[in-house]
Amino acid sequence: MSTLHIGLIGDYNADVIAHQAIPKALALAGAAVGVCVQPQWLATESLNGHKHLAEYHGLWAVPATPYRDMDGALFAIRYAREQQVPFFGSCGGFQHALLEYARNVLGWADAEHAETHPDGKRLVIAPLSCGLVEVSGDIELALDSTLANAYGQLHITEGYHCRYGLNPEFAKALGSGPLRITAWDEQRDARGIELDGHPFFVGTLFQPERAALAGNVPPIIRAFIEAAANDYP
Repeated sequence: MSTLHIGLIGDYNADVIAHQAIPKALALAGAAVGVCVQPQWLATESLNGHKHLAEYHGLWAVPATPYRDMDGALFAIRYAREQQVPFFGSCGGFQHALLEYARNVLGWADAEHAETHPDGKRLVIAPLSCGLVEVSGDIELALDSTLANAYGQLHITEGYHCRYGLNPEFAKALGSGPLRITAWDEQRDARGIELDGHPFFVGTLFQPERAALAGNVPPIIRAFIEAAANDYP
């Protein structure tokens, strides 16, 4: 059985529910795909200029922010984007994938996250109009998107634990190029993104990994592991 090494971009905290769920989600997804998944936590302060990211078959930017070193997290996300490494980001990972793209693809050097720079002039990531802490919500998926293909349907219900998301003011500019918004809540606010031309680059504001706590394989995590297996050297 093949072994996939998945790097978890984030600062491990045993009290965070998502951090409890992620290894379970990866194990379940690996079993469904027929591979052994070995996750490794990558503390963000160790990542800026990290020379060993090529060791991982996939990278997952995980929830629980602020990260101890935002620059380290953004470095690893940029590496995954530029080097075509299968990438998934949930909650804080979704937020920072957007921030990395804004800074390094759109050239918005002043793009900021309101959690760490609340007085920033270009708050790409801003407080949600209504906090999504320990709640579930209905989500619409774009036809023929990676998310829709993974779930096998266009309407899903998922759980959240977040207070920040994509600032609607910048949604059109961010989602008008290779990066696309492919999931929305009932108010049409962005809840998922994908990057065209990449083997697998998906971010969700919701936390699909939580399904693993009930013994269920999260569909998008299975798709992430399938992509990592397909990219196996």
